[in-house]
Amino acid sequence: MMCDGIDLAMNLPTSLPIKLNLHRAQLSALLLIPCAIAVITLSDIASLFDQNQLLAACLIISALILFATSAIPEHITALIFMVSAMLLALAPAEVVFSGFTSTACWLIFSGLIIGIAINETGLAKRIAHTFVGRLDSSYAKLISGIVIMATLLGFLMPSSMGRAVIFIPIAMAIASGCGFSKESNGYIGVALAAAFGCHVPTFAILPANVPNMVLIGSAESIYNWVPLYAEYLLLHFPVLGILKAILIIGLILWLYPDTPKRSNNQQPVPSISDAEFKLIAVMFITLSFWLTDSLHQISAAWIGLTAACFLLMPGIGLVSQESFNSKLKMGSLIFVVGILGLGSLINHSGIGEISGTLLNNWLPLSPDQSFLSYLSLAFTAFVTGVFTTLPGVPAVLTPFAEQMSLNSGFSLEAVLMTQVLGFSTILFPFQSAPLIVGMQLAGVPIKHAAKVCLISTPLILLIFYPLDYLWWCLLDWI
Repeated sequence: MMCDGIDLAMNLPTSLPIKLNLHRAQLSALLLIPCAIAVITLSDIASLFDQNQLLAACLIISALILFATSAIPEHITALIFMVSAMLLALAPAEVVFSGFTSTACWLIFSGLIIGIAINETGLAKRIAHTFVGRLDSSYAKLISGIVIMATLLGFLMPSSMGRAVIFIPIAMAIASGCGFSKESNGYIGVALAAAFGCHVPTFAILPANVPNMVLIGSAESIYNWVPLYAEYLLLHFPVLGILKAILIIGLILWLYPDTPKRSNNQQPVPSISDAEFKLIAVMFITLSFWLTDSLHQISAAWIGLTAACFLLMPGIGLVSQESFNSKLKMGSLIFVVGILGLGSLINHSGIGEISGTLLNNWLPLSPDQSFLSYLSLAFTAFVTGVFTTLPGVPAVLTPFAEQMSLNSGFSLEAVLMTQVLGFSTILFPFQSAPLIVGMQLAGVPIKHAAKVCLISTPLILLIFYPLDYLWWCLLDWI
């Protein structure tokens, strides 16, 4: 090839082999995203939206598929969504980045700081060590104790991922101390008890899981309403917390029976350190303010952030600058911010109103059929979670809540709270990142968690949902 007297001939290879090492989730996303966009743009659905709404709908469904499949890390999906929304001018920055101003973002941040402090002071290990000698006398007591400890940590640590990272290694050490070898029923049972206990019953504790935070963040940004810590706990914990914990224990004892060996070489517990005592005091004060928020009306986020600021203070705090820089998981924050921004874009673009109208026309909602309306709302949240993962439930459904409230005759607050039933019911492990991470930390195949999910979900839908309805009626919520 000649250009201006210069020979630009290039020896190009006749073929350029391109090797893409894509795993199943990435292949699924590559197939699902074009199909979903084709359905939106080529079907009658397109006639419902203007051009800007159609573009926003394609971006939203693409982000939801990436979240659902975990084809790429969730925080990267969130960043791609936010920058795409800005480049395409689908909404102003205060809408796309509204998650940064929400209480959910700062409650997650404070939870991460508290988690670092609990880990560094050794308080988490002390809590577990206190129970070890009382758990190995029987398998039922061991599994029950693991689930109870994991659930109680939900009151202390507002991050299910943090609880899993800290508690599961301790639980597996307990399993080894009880004589369980890897791949034994007992070892698998302890892993399941720790992973499910850290996550599933704690959906009934307001700041304990990401979907809870997405719900209160979305409800606050769209409707200017945030549930109080105590009322949320009273509404959900008896059924979704206590009874689900009992169900988890029963299923593990049935599916993975075993017998522990008692340990005779218990090491003495060292005396409590000054750092542990200081952290216990901080956590006691923080939890006291959380439980009494109905009296002082201070948001759980600002209470948690106050505790985090104290823990970060040089000289008097418990989290060093080095730990802050190396152990703070910013991915969790960005993920929550992206999910909240997605919900705000649904509301801002008008897609929520249009989709809400269609959904309300399809759902059998009626003020005269309270139980049917309740089940319709709860099952809608459950099915949404299968397709969007658990944090996607409040992001997708919260913009529709006002119309659902009008059609069902329920209060707006009651409609919003039905989402908790949906995102606390896990059909497939992929819906829950903390559950997957927990099983990986334990070194136990995910198929065992899938078995528990597939067996427990029908029982929850058929038994616990009606029980929750009766409890809500008793509390005069519906």
